[in-house]
Amino acid sequence: MLIAQITDIHLGFDPDDPAEFNRRRLDQVLERLCKMEPLPDLLLATGDLTDKGDTDSYRRLKSAFGRCPFPVWPCVGNHDDRDGFSKLFPEVPTADGFVQYVIDEKRWPVRIIVLDTLEPGRHGGAFCEQRAAWTKDRLAEETDKPVMVVLHHPPIETGIPWMTSEPEADWVKRLRETLAPANNIVGLIAGHIHRPISTGWAGMTLTVTPSTAPQVALDLRPIDPGTPDNRAMIVADPPAFALHYWNGQSLISHQSNSDDHVQLARYDETMQPLVRYLLDEHASDRG
Repeated sequence: MLIAQITDIHLGFDPDDPAEFNRRRLDQVLERLCKMEPLPDLLLATGDLTDKGDTDSYRRLKSAFGRCPFPVWPCVGNHDDRDGFSKLFPEVPTADGFVQYVIDEKRWPVRIIVLDTLEPGRHGGAFCEQRAAWTKDRLAEETDKPVMVVLHHPPIETGIPWMTSEPEADWVKRLRETLAPANNIVGLIAGHIHRPISTGWAGMTLTVTPSTAPQVALDLRPIDPGTPDNRAMIVADPPAFALHYWNGQSLISHQSNSDDHVQLARYDETMQPLVRYLLDEHASDRG
């Protein structure tokens, strides 16, 4: 199973520009995903779908997704508005007023639980008792499938002082207490940080995917809120996406971007001996 992920689209950052920078970056990524072989089985859009949560941006986002030859399943982030989102995406399930739901199709070997970590007026994440109770109920349901958990906010300290979570925040502890007892979660995927990050968390693998919008600069120095130091904060690195590949035993996550990659080698007659050698070696390793 091949699961594509995009995140932090921030459509509507330039609300009066129908050809805004963030829309062009989104279109670049969707163009690459739509031409991929094999095609992804589905696309997860992991929050901050719009920049201001306005109806027009959600309408344009839905139009952009309409070109995809695979289903698109979104979740919400801190820049989103639940009511505005649900007005344009009424087909996406909710639970107790939160955009939380399960993707579980018979043809797919992985069950996906999408969580809602949005708290209006707050930049960081949230995960209340109500959301936790719903999640515990879903994890308690009998299934022989491995589970992937999807959320916008990664519950980790990133090392980037202005884009991070407090590891002992109440919402992080509640999320850990909810997910850690499960023995069938094969991975968590998130966004929010606008950077690629891989780490272990509560005995699980957490993968953070960079954004289709501009990225956060990698700078691990302490930051003084009283003294600006002119460091780079946002950079125009290429619009990015992830591919999460379930091979039947484990989840393998690849990060890439929509730039035209300069080819230094291609599969032609000169590379054929190497390919034959490597495939033969793999076959012998399998016994």
